[in-house]
Amino acid sequence: MEAIQTTSTADDDEQTTFEPRIVAFLCNWCSYAGADLAGTSRLGYPPNIRIVKLPCTGRVDPLFILKAFERGADMVLVSGCHPGDCHYTSGNYHARRKLPTFRSLLEFMGIDPRRFQMSWVSAAQGGKWSQVVADITALATELGPFEYFERIRDNRN
Repeated sequence: MEAIQTTSTADDDEQTTFEPRIVAFLCNWCSYAGADLAGTSRLGYPPNIRIVKLPCTGRVDPLFILKAFERGADMVLVSGCHPGDCHYTSGNYHARRKLPTFRSLLEFMGIDPRRFQMSWVSAAQGGKWSQVVADITALATELGPFEYFERIRDNRN
């Protein structure tokens, strides 16, 4: 089916063609396996996500998140084992403690904290992974392009 477009302005074209870039830091044991299950089960989800596989969400350094934003991500997701199910005993507890604090730092910097999300997805939850990606892509689309670091670069030159 072909979409019918009426007269539009440049702003309308930019809005309709915007495809968010989402970087996801995933635990190797649970969320990555859940994403793999979603793929092998042929569950559909938006292709906007780029996955970085880590041994554990406890390994996610807040600087990884800032670097993803600096390099053009419109949203960042950290996803791992459910609390209590970490393969490294307490890694997801560490992530659960330090990363929400980082969200308040983003807000202090003037970055919408909704651009950073966390979720817990087990290896058996391919359907949940599919839904998380769809929800995050919809939110990223609603928030629009993230241009914070581009404005900083423009002001330096």
